[in-house]
Amino acid sequence: MPTLLHLDSSSDVHESRSRAITRAFADEWASAGDDFTIVHRDLHADPLPHLASSWLHWPASMRPDDVVLPAEAEALQAALIEELLSADVLLVAAPLYNYSLPSSLKAWVDNIHVPGVTAPFGSDTQPLAGRPAVIVTSRGAIYDPGSPQETWDHGVPPLKLILGEALGMDVEVIATSRTLADFLPVLADERPRALEEFSAALDAARLAARRLTTR
Repeated sequence: MPTLLHLDSSSDVHESRSRAITRAFADEWASAGDDFTIVHRDLHADPLPHLASSWLHWPASMRPDDVVLPAEAEALQAALIEELLSADVLLVAAPLYNYSLPSSLKAWVDNIHVPGVTAPFGSDTQPLAGRPAVIVTSRGAIYDPGSPQETWDHGVPPLKLILGEALGMDVEVIATSRTLADFLPVLADERPRALEEFSAALDAARLAARRLTTR
């Protein structure tokens, strides 16, 4: 039973383009057949607590004997890791907030990146190696090559580092920019390009889902 783990993190539940793009992917995934299941976690509607202790970044086998952690925090982390390990494909909505990740998504990352469990640390532990991860990012401004903002995206790079390098997943990115063109007069001239990018991202999401349901 192929399973998609679908994460949303936008605080805009009505007009969010990252949510619209991940929904297009999820709808295409579900249309592949009744056995294609989806586990949807809305990190904005149901936010995760931040790590109760820095020791949760490490497995129990690497913690000092005198470290005692909240049982509920350990149980939640174990459940999040198991949820990820049980997924055949990971879909992450990562809108760019203040040039970085939404804090709700960062809390999820902090819980699932555990050296020696999901990432190598003195061993070749990498249970998610080769598994597909699709990152959907929406950005308010212009991030074209050569633009002043080209290097201001600090949301996708850490996700590629954690998911791709540390966890060994096969990462692809679907991006749409200029999302503030409908709101900011200074970007009004960019509205046609914004709509083109959004439409292309929706198409890319559907194509990616179709490809991953037939792999």
